[in-house]
Amino acid sequence: MNTTENPLRVAVLAGGLSHERDVSLRSGNRVAQVLRHLGHSVIVLDVDAKLISSLKSFAPEVIWPLVHGGHGEDGGLQNVLIALETPYVGTHSDGCQRASFKPTAKATVRTGGVLTPDSVTLPKDYFAQLGAQEVMTMVSEHLGYPVVVKPNQGGSGLGVSYASSVDELRAAMVTCFAYDERALVEKYVAGTEVAVSVVDTGSGPRALPPVEVVSEGRYDFDARYNPGRSEYFAPARLSADQTRVVQETALTVHRTLGLGNISRTDLILTEDGTPWFIDVNVVPGMTETSLFPIAAEAAGDLPQLYDELVQNPLCR
Repeated sequence: MNTTENPLRVAVLAGGLSHERDVSLRSGNRVAQVLRHLGHSVIVLDVDAKLISSLKSFAPEVIWPLVHGGHGEDGGLQNVLIALETPYVGTHSDGCQRASFKPTAKATVRTGGVLTPDSVTLPKDYFAQLGAQEVMTMVSEHLGYPVVVKPNQGGSGLGVSYASSVDELRAAMVTCFAYDERALVEKYVAGTEVAVSVVDTGSGPRALPPVEVVSEGRYDFDARYNPGRSEYFAPARLSADQTRVVQETALTVHRTLGLGNISRTDLILTEDGTPWFIDVNVVPGMTETSLFPIAAEAAGDLPQLYDELVQNPLCR
């Protein structure tokens, strides 16, 4: 493994209190391992009452936040790092807020000309105020079936369900509300699941090779993080034109939302070659089965890409 020409003190932040804590710890430790092999001095810190004092004591030259979900991606943690005046890998808090809340992200990417499935966002208390059955009927008549129900915020497939009937929709809402007070109900789009990662190390955003996801059953939390449930093709089994289209779509999403060093856009490519925006992640997973590292490996960019990211943090 090549060593860096400019070793740095790097603080990797992982853990936190979201439902994705374990995934975050795996991401943080994996990135830390790569950076140490490159010759950087790395410390992994949890997001707890000791974080600020630990950062001041270690005095990192750059911070890489890898806290997934919740406050790790909604701009809250990024605001803390901005206030600490330490460069960090990732996106400014403004871009995080636009990307983290799924309805906001969908509305914003539409302004860039990106297609995204029709949806409705419903607060939990509407079911009591308006009547659960009335709300279910309204959703059914407006979107039809099947639909995908997902929390307003968060990732890793947690709280996400598919519904093909009103009974399944009712159960899906209960599952979703265990993770968030708001539910996004989205019209299901059939096609090829493709993830396109975008990186910017100072010379502008560029798209990595698309990764095609083929899972045994739904691509849920278990399918994402337990080896054997899913198969990945990197680069994706797409034509040159299809590859160009999904990469351009991911770049448009990245620019429209005002994102920074890293993003990963999840798309559905329909049979007619149309890409549909499903979600975007500003702190994508970095575990052994995560899609960003798979894309970076396919591009031949690991571990040099991680070195370039800590050498060129866009948030200062």
